[in-house]
Amino acid sequence: MVTTPAPRVGVLALQGDVREHVRVLTDLGADVTTVRRPTELAAIDGLVLPGGESSVIDKLSRAFGMREPVREAIATGMPVYGTCAGLILLADRITDGIVGQQTFGGLDVTVRRNAFGSQVDSFEVDLDVPALGESPVHAVFIRAPLVEEAGAGVERLAALDDGRVVAVRQGSLLGTSFHPEVTGEHRFHALFLDMVRERQR
Repeated sequence: MVTTPAPRVGVLALQGDVREHVRVLTDLGADVTTVRRPTELAAIDGLVLPGGESSVIDKLSRAFGMREPVREAIATGMPVYGTCAGLILLADRITDGIVGQQTFGGLDVTVRRNAFGSQVDSFEVDLDVPALGESPVHAVFIRAPLVEEAGAGVERLAALDDGRVVAVRQGSLLGTSFHPEVTGEHRFHALFLDMVRERQR
């Protein structure tokens, strides 16, 4: 019997809720490592960009020499999943960014930072996500961004009742405005690992 090796994935560990993603991915059977250096990035097949503060992660990625290696990995097709701040970092365009804020890019969307207000405006809601099955996804929004515009090649996976888009996929890139890693919702991470396995074939 041939056994398939566990997907080798990393979580960018410059700032944010790194441990939560590591725990979910490990529970799903992945071979998980934290990533702070280009050599660590080169040893994995998929990357998670965690929630946190997008402007801080941006600055630290440049300080640690990670910005260009991550951009190159995205450009060459590495599967990447960004949650909350991670979605902002994947976006080609952001509104309400701080002066000089940059992103890794790759995802043909325009994202608004803190679209729902401050920490006290955080909320939870059940979302229909047909790509993940009939059971709704319980989503937690914490200082969350919003996808304001999406290019023709971007698949809209989930939206709020008013139509505002909060989960997208484009090729090997996946992004959610919310935090599945804090609610015990594993299906987005499982989808990400399927994307990694598909690229390994």
